[in-house]
Amino acid sequence: MRTLLRIAYWLAALALLAAILGSLDYTLDQALLIGMVFSPCAILLEILMPKARKPMDKVYLALAVLASVILLIVVLHQSVWTTITEFGFHQPEKEVSPMLINPVFLALILTTLSYGDYFWAKWLDKRFKDEDRSVTFFSDRKSVTLRRSEIAYVESNDTEVRIVTASGESYRNKTGISQWENLLGSDFLRIHRSYLINLSVSTLASPDTVNVGGVLLPVSRKYKDAVRRYLGDSGSSPE
Repeated sequence: MRTLLRIAYWLAALALLAAILGSLDYTLDQALLIGMVFSPCAILLEILMPKARKPMDKVYLALAVLASVILLIVVLHQSVWTTITEFGFHQPEKEVSPMLINPVFLALILTTLSYGDYFWAKWLDKRFKDEDRSVTFFSDRKSVTLRRSEIAYVESNDTEVRIVTASGESYRNKTGISQWENLLGSDFLRIHRSYLINLSVSTLASPDTVNVGGVLLPVSRKYKDAVRRYLGDSGSSPE
């Protein structure tokens, strides 16, 4: 159901984009084709932006995605429709609309699509929080599938992360911890730039540490308020 609802979001977004492009005097098939350019670029932006740690990296990424969108739109106008016409399919002549090479307009669409999908996914997490969904990832070139409830915490080690289960098993993976945070949802909490914990197996050991299935993990100053909010103010040490 979650997957179908995520697909429904992008279909609705495509329909809305087609309506907007229709107001720019594009035909329905042209509007749909151009609209499909935005979806993968918005998804790419949503996936890669959390991985950009430095502010300038985020700027460069945003500029690269914007440039990619403009390039694809120009290619559609100058090459694809020309080729379709040569094969006998009627396509009216159409210059690139100035709005479609306007960085502000494009950034607005991409940002709306990305944030819309992000918050839609968050809502779906809450709506279907009782479903113990499985996650599948690669560890040492092997596919691994775990239920979310089996994961105790995720630890980031710069170039890779370590997924530790409640039973003590450990797996390595290249996906960034910010992406794991989005993937695992609201049942998990970030307590440090290097640690993401399962709330159901965690208790507050002290103002600066959390006990996760018998393992003490540090809490950074940035996340202390969130940790106290979710785990309480107990400062007692674990046995």
